[in-house]
Amino acid sequence: MAEKFLLLESIHTVAQSQLLSEGYEVELLEKSLKEDDLIAKLAGVQVLGIRSKTQVTPRILDAAKDLVAIGAFCIGTNQVALEHAMRRGICVFNAPFSNTRSVAELVLAEIVVLSRHIGDRNSEMHKGLWRKVATGAHEVRGKTLGVIGYGHIGRQIGVIAEFFGMRVIFHDIAGRLPMGNNQPSPTLDALLAQADFVTLHVPETPQTKNLIGVAELAKMKRGACLLNLSRGTVVDLDALAAAIKIGHIAGAAVDVYPEEPEANSSDGFTTPIQGLPNVFLTPHIGGSTLEAQESIGREVATSLTKYLKEGATAGSVNFPHVELARTAGTHRVINVHHNVPGVLRDVNKIVSDHDANILAQVLSTNSDIGYLVMDFDARAHHAIAEAMRKLPTTISARAVD
Repeated sequence: MAEKFLLLESIHTVAQSQLLSEGYEVELLEKSLKEDDLIAKLAGVQVLGIRSKTQVTPRILDAAKDLVAIGAFCIGTNQVALEHAMRRGICVFNAPFSNTRSVAELVLAEIVVLSRHIGDRNSEMHKGLWRKVATGAHEVRGKTLGVIGYGHIGRQIGVIAEFFGMRVIFHDIAGRLPMGNNQPSPTLDALLAQADFVTLHVPETPQTKNLIGVAELAKMKRGACLLNLSRGTVVDLDALAAAIKIGHIAGAAVDVYPEEPEANSSDGFTTPIQGLPNVFLTPHIGGSTLEAQESIGREVATSLTKYLKEGATAGSVNFPHVELARTAGTHRVINVHHNVPGVLRDVNKIVSDHDANILAQVLSTNSDIGYLVMDFDARAHHAIAEAMRKLPTTISARAVD
């Protein structure tokens, strides 16, 4: 029987087409589901595909007895209880590369918009007000861009910004190789003091909550602008609103918010920075281009297919990384187990009892689990997987045809 996929939140249809071509059963829904509804829907489902709205809680993971993998068709994975999924033997993949260009382009566009106060001029024109003024409008050439979080998106922004003639400095808690003429800043405070524009590209963690608050905004240059297209909890929006009202911060572009609606609506959304001058607000669309969504669909669908067909975990965000090329005529078993002594001894005994010869095997571990891929010369892989499932150390085991 073919594995069943449940894809939520209007994941690009290219993912559905690709998975159907691989012989899988696919159900595609336009919206996210509440916890109880998702639990009911996951009966008999092996793979769940989500975007940023669906919350995959420990309760959902415990109830989804057939689930073996989750695909987050986005960059972030904080909406999934990753450690709990790992302990349940559920491998999680995301798309860390596919929408980086879309986000980077929006950041650079918003830097120009903020520098020229284009949002205010646009609003005035729609109201019938003609105000041809240059007050507060500047070129971005020669200005300093501070990038906080120098990962895939931050690095691409830094490279593109240099083509605008900007000086780029960056700060990251990890050591990063500078791209182009980008320069590292020794501290966050040093970056804030120098930058004319500050853009944030960090994950949501306890360390990044309110990373930019009252104290940090006060350290920014007077007249600087702040952009946040990372996570809604990273910036204290009340503090940002206050800094804009007193004129210390000249403008802001915000794409993410501490609390976001679960579905599109015509009214009801509020934020402290609404109605302020030179503030550009977007509804979490940084990576929402047709090109990015199609690319994400292909990237995650490919990762999930390789996991199901080969057991490849390269790119997983919660499993040890293993990728063992298939050899014609071999039969494969995948084993996820608690990382305790004696597992290989027990597994090898099972293989020996089934008169199977191991042709290749790769084991990788972290502090909690071990991930084992084994190839045999005999067609005993289903029986071996069944015997492995009976071991007290096994979290999950499956045969790959």
